[in-house]
Amino acid sequence: MQYELYYWPTIQGRGEFVRLALEEGGADYVDVARGKEDDGRGIPAVMRILNGEDITTPPFAPPFLKAGKLIIAQTANILLYLGPRLDLAPTSEAGRIWTHQLQLGFTDFVLEAHDTHHPISNALYYEEQIPEAKRRTNLFLKNRVPKHLGYLERVIERNTRANGGGKGHLVGATVTYPDLSLFQMVEGLRYAFPKAMERIEKNYPRVVELHDKVAKRPRIKAYLKSKRRIPFNEKGIFRRYPELDA
Repeated sequence: MQYELYYWPTIQGRGEFVRLALEEGGADYVDVARGKEDDGRGIPAVMRILNGEDITTPPFAPPFLKAGKLIIAQTANILLYLGPRLDLAPTSEAGRIWTHQLQLGFTDFVLEAHDTHHPISNALYYEEQIPEAKRRTNLFLKNRVPKHLGYLERVIERNTRANGGGKGHLVGATVTYPDLSLFQMVEGLRYAFPKAMERIEKNYPRVVELHDKVAKRPRIKAYLKSKRRIPFNEKGIFRRYPELDA
């Protein structure tokens, strides 16, 4: 099956968590909005589905995935669907639920990272809420990042013990889609807060080790070097504003 991913063409955003899974899984997929409008792709293709009156299960917003006749929205929901099909999730029901639970935790983490630069409203420019952003970011870096990374550190430790040691994954003994999401979170936080992350991540060696392990996987390594990987920028979730990097 050829999958069709619908997301904004100039940012990594929430769609990047899906892209990483598709890349690691060796899936045949099209990043629709990055295609040419003359070929029926581009932003108009995204809007046709968002505005489609003949769709009985319309998505609220990108990212969404078209798989045959299915249209699946919400990052964690897309990964719940793709995980077993791309060999990025356990085969047991309990394992799939646990994997999905971890991904929902990343959903919260992503939102908190986004809200550092837009703490009041998306309807306002960053420049209209800088004092609030500074206060929000200070608390995020002081309290929330250690809480999330500390939790992930413990999950890796316990999973490693349960699987005979030396594995270092979040789930089971092989890579799953939450491992890819952990990689993306660390990458994004390093981009947005390089000074703070240099200080913080020293306390979470297992998280850093798993990030590095994912980066070295052949398909991920090739993807990161390719033009398919959109560079971080100040339009996405992770934005670098030096005044926030304390």
